Amino acid sequence: MEFEAFRQIVAEEAAACGIELYELYYQREDLTRVSVFGHEVNEFSDASEGGVSLRCMAEGHMGYASTQALTQESARALVRRAAENAAVIEKDEPEFLAAGGQSYRTMPRRDLSLPEAGALRKLALAGQDALYAQAGVIDGCGSDVYALRETIAVTNSRGLSVRCENAVTALMMMAVVTDGKEKSSAYEQRSGTPESIPLSALAAKAAGNARAKLGAGTPPSGTMPVVFSPRAMADLLRTYAGVFSVENVRKGLSLLKDKEGGAIASDAVTLIDDPFYKDSAMPMPFDAEGTPTYEKNVIEHGVLKTLLYDLSSAAAMGKATTGNAARQSYADKIGVRPFTLRLEAGAYSEEALLQKAGDGVYIDSLGGLHAGANPISGDFSLQSGGFLIEGGKKTAPVRSFTVAGNFFTLLQDIVAVADEPMPPTGLGPTAFVSPGVLVKGLSIAGK
Repeated sequence: MEFEAFRQIVAEEAAACGIELYELYYQREDLTRVSVFGHEVNEFSDASEGGVSLRCMAEGHMGYASTQALTQESARALVRRAAENAAVIEKDEPEFLAAGGQSYRTMPRRDLSLPEAGALRKLALAGQDALYAQAGVIDGCGSDVYALRETIAVTNSRGLSVRCENAVTALMMMAVVTDGKEKSSAYEQRSGTPESIPLSALAAKAAGNARAKLGAGTPPSGTMPVVFSPRAMADLLRTYAGVFSVENVRKGLSLLKDKEGGAIASDAVTLIDDPFYKDSAMPMPFDAEGTPTYEKNVIEHGVLKTLLYDLSSAAAMGKATTGNAARQSYADKIGVRPFTLRLEAGAYSEEALLQKAGDGVYIDSLGGLHAGANPISGDFSLQSGGFLIEGGKKTAPVRSFTVAGNFFTLLQDIVAVADEPMPPTGLGPTAFVSPGVLVKGLSIAGK
């Protein structure tokens, strides 16, 4: 059964049960993956999954229920289960449904068709050929191709009915190289049509980055300037993105309580949540509640302009929603998250950033982000890899050292921001983008 027919049955059953306030959230994902290891396909999967979640007001509370089955019987049962669940809810804080008739940004017309499995297999194998054509490459290289189409729809009893579809194809290439003494690896990822992905350039970049790490030593210990690569800084943003959620602030899981309107970072920092970022895999004109989304400065030249809100948290704080309601899946309750959280590019080339650093460490990989980073206090102690900075230039590769500091202090200590961000990685609706940044001083534990 199509979602529209399912929605009509839910509306009929809700009316029969005397339920006037309800919302349906529909999500479907079609994902094809081809994985190549060596020169052979070692994994192929083609799956579709999704379902519908209903929340409705009954007995003065909002009850939730979900189903994967889009049938007449499941539609009627969904309403009854949600009403029954509402009767046992003890949450006192009210929830809200978005009003219909709001204005949404018009999305450009996009090709939503996914490549055939044969074309994906061909792309993955061609990626392997491009990798093995690079100098120093040995067995162990891998190529993964993903093709994803996602459909999201939100409809409610207040006249809201919105729908969005996105489709993306992405290739990830892992190069393994050797100099005869040791091995090193690096990966690159790019999205686009199979014809538009630059295989040779991507393979050359992955292999070149892997070769550059061969013969790595250990940097000296001390407090010194650190330049984070675009990928490393994006990883830090991903790790600490939750601190900008008012949901976490209210739970005491963020130190940004009562900080809106105050300076929390250096003047060089402008952090933007952009649902329509030009390289986003999943641009969204509405959030998980159907509220219109928009580009917003979370931090503007160091000042915390806004936290991220959904309807319920905004009402509790006397604010307007920022359109950041989110669900991990159709069956999950509503939370808060960014779309594309990006650090705005600055005026420095990477060479100029290194020259400004003088002597220090360039970090292009961070490990242990789940175990070594505390998203509440902001403290981190992370295994790292990269290069020495000597006389304003990247020199010898280094690895097996620890960088330690605090995310909130790091934001204040960003001296300069580079002018070239890397494309976002990942296929989901949330992405993180950053140029390289120079931090004036972090603790390095090396030799």
